[in-house]
Amino acid sequence: MKFSEQWLRDWVSPALATQALADQITMAGLEVDAVEPVAAAFEGVVVAEVVAREQHPDADKLNVCRVDDGSGEMVQVVCGAPNVAPGQKVAFARVGAVLPGDFRIGKAKLRGVESRGMICSASELGLEEETSHGILELPADAPAGESFRAFMGLDDHTIEVDLTPNRGDCLSIKGMAREVGVLNRLAVTGPEITPVAPTHDETFPVRVEDAERCPRYIGRLIKGVDVTAETPLWMVERLRRSGIRAIDPVVDVTNYVMLELGQPLHAFDRANLRDAVIVRLAREGERLVLLDGQEITLTDATLVIADERGPLAIAGVMGGEHSGVAAETRDIFLESAFFSPLAVAGQARSYGLHTDASHRFERGVDPLLAREAAERATALLLEITGGEPGPLIEAVSAEQLPGERQVHLRAARLEQALDKALPADEVTEILGRLGMAVETTAEGWLAWAPSWRFDIAIEEDLIEEVARIHGYNRLPVRRPAARLSLRPDREARTPLGRLRRQLVARGYQEAVTYSFVSPELQQALLPEAVSPALANPISSDLSVMRASLVPGLVRALQYNLNRQQTRVRLFETGLVFRGELDDLRQTPMLGALVCGTREPEGWAGGKDRVDFFDLKGDLESLLAMGGDPDAWRFEPGEHSALHPGQCARILHRGEEAGWIGTLHPAVRAQLGLKVDALLFEVRLDALTQGRVPAFTPLSRYPEVRRDLAFLVDESLPVQALLDTIHGQAGEWLVESRLFDVYQGRGVPEGRKSVALGLTWQHPSRTLNDDEINQLVDAIVAESRQHLGAELRG
Repeated sequence: MKFSEQWLRDWVSPALATQALADQITMAGLEVDAVEPVAAAFEGVVVAEVVAREQHPDADKLNVCRVDDGSGEMVQVVCGAPNVAPGQKVAFARVGAVLPGDFRIGKAKLRGVESRGMICSASELGLEEETSHGILELPADAPAGESFRAFMGLDDHTIEVDLTPNRGDCLSIKGMAREVGVLNRLAVTGPEITPVAPTHDETFPVRVEDAERCPRYIGRLIKGVDVTAETPLWMVERLRRSGIRAIDPVVDVTNYVMLELGQPLHAFDRANLRDAVIVRLAREGERLVLLDGQEITLTDATLVIADERGPLAIAGVMGGEHSGVAAETRDIFLESAFFSPLAVAGQARSYGLHTDASHRFERGVDPLLAREAAERATALLLEITGGEPGPLIEAVSAEQLPGERQVHLRAARLEQALDKALPADEVTEILGRLGMAVETTAEGWLAWAPSWRFDIAIEEDLIEEVARIHGYNRLPVRRPAARLSLRPDREARTPLGRLRRQLVARGYQEAVTYSFVSPELQQALLPEAVSPALANPISSDLSVMRASLVPGLVRALQYNLNRQQTRVRLFETGLVFRGELDDLRQTPMLGALVCGTREPEGWAGGKDRVDFFDLKGDLESLLAMGGDPDAWRFEPGEHSALHPGQCARILHRGEEAGWIGTLHPAVRAQLGLKVDALLFEVRLDALTQGRVPAFTPLSRYPEVRRDLAFLVDESLPVQALLDTIHGQAGEWLVESRLFDVYQGRGVPEGRKSVALGLTWQHPSRTLNDDEINQLVDAIVAESRQHLGAELRG
């Protein structure tokens, strides 16, 4: 909310400078976002009177004016404004004046006629953002010669406060003045508001069909208003300083009273109303053209103001174009109502609207304020537009209005929360200053919340009020005492951060996708998966919880490919959800997906496509970080989303921990992907498990290496051969390395040659040839017997 500091000080004026006042408001829990001057800097501008005007002898669009600037001499000025006229009071920049933008006024000759000064427009003085169409006209009682800044009160500031949703009572000058008065123990003095005596008996019928949403509706018929009258400059300025543009006197008055008292008002053109004003829910399909020209279709959950022909306005949000006040309006029906916050909440947003009225009604308006606001608006309208007021009519449902809220505050609870014992009379005085009726009890206090404080309902609300009025900065500050101990470093676990950094170092980028996926996409990739469906999804394509990270990564791949990103390397960590809701298993996983070239585009890089073994190498670099690579195995397997010939199960200590492979061609075609994609997914608990590093003494004795080439069936996994070798190679085998796989000339069809390098080393002596030969013979014999392997000659 924006408001003028001078306007606030008309109600309550503490002996504080502007910044100190803003700091005090902030410390009371109403955060000040900005304090800005209401006008740009200028000097040398005074109030003056145009005494005479003549046509410029050599220019059709220029006038030669004689101006009384209070100096005792008439000043000749050439002015091009079309609305300048004798008898006007204007803002006059004398010779030597400095206007905004460091524009200096000097003597000049315009088409041969001397001009000493300038009659200013509002935009030239920085009072309007858009270029003004004419000079700024001042009230007839403005004293010639007085400083224009002083006359307009431009040494003022606009204070912008960012209110939390519970403090709707401060969305007005009256509400802010109440707060400042409480903080400074000052009386608040607003304008005197007295009932306006009606001058005719005519009324307009009101019928409230939904008293729960609108328990109070007040209206008044004012006849014979002059909508073409000019809004007083003081009101225009106060509106401007509050961020509202002046439109016409009726709208300006309703906006002014809303800013002053906090009660939104609306005025209808009586000529466009039929039979009665009806407060009801809209009927499905009814349409309404709003004041901004937008036509909307109403839903049956929207509270509207209507007549017998149809809707006239969305209650508490915005009026309709058809019933609004126009230049030809002569009679108006003034509305001042209380709408339940729940009736208005969300209605504006559902139609893409946000208005000052809805902002206030959503947060709560004082239910006792409507009559006072109607009287204040009537008095201002009569003063500006003239007219004949009728009697106020009121439709009220007392049982539906917010009732008294009685809240008990215990002294012991207050002391516990504030860590400070406050004198009982100070607490009583604070609550009383806040407008509450207070009664002292044996345990503390019983307080009745005032009608404007919707947010006070429980004991903690009173504690907050006492704390902020007493002063947060006056509460004790104690640092918590705690024993600090070093957190043990779990060396047997690999931190998730290290896994992420490893993948980033290998060229991957981390993706963060939704935990919800499209049921069609999950069905295509994981037809057997079972995961909960959402009762209220964000959208239809995010309606089931993911059973795997794969759907999210595949969707991210599609998004990138559609934007000409041909080389994609993504990884993600997160929970997957498997099973029905009453038996849901949540498993943390790490998944990765690659497609495109092996190397980034560059003069030294090739254009080879990434393959299964590239991705497997990236995964093995993660497995090695746990320090226990022997705990992992890869076995051929089948997966619904992966290519049958390029798919492997990942085992950790004999248990399935994940999958790796190429996306199935059929799935790829179903998803419209034109490139191969490879992916893996591994359980995070297994991936972060490892073993504590341990030192093994280095042997000083030489190694012995034997290279063996076996002919085996081409379908035999190399891992089976390695398992057999490790079972027969003895305890001194320190390394087994696969260095060649060959099929072709010299190798029988259906067979393949697998070459392995085996290295032995004893920790305390040199191994001899006989020992090594015995081990090699055992390996060859066992391989021949169980795997059908033969040594290649």
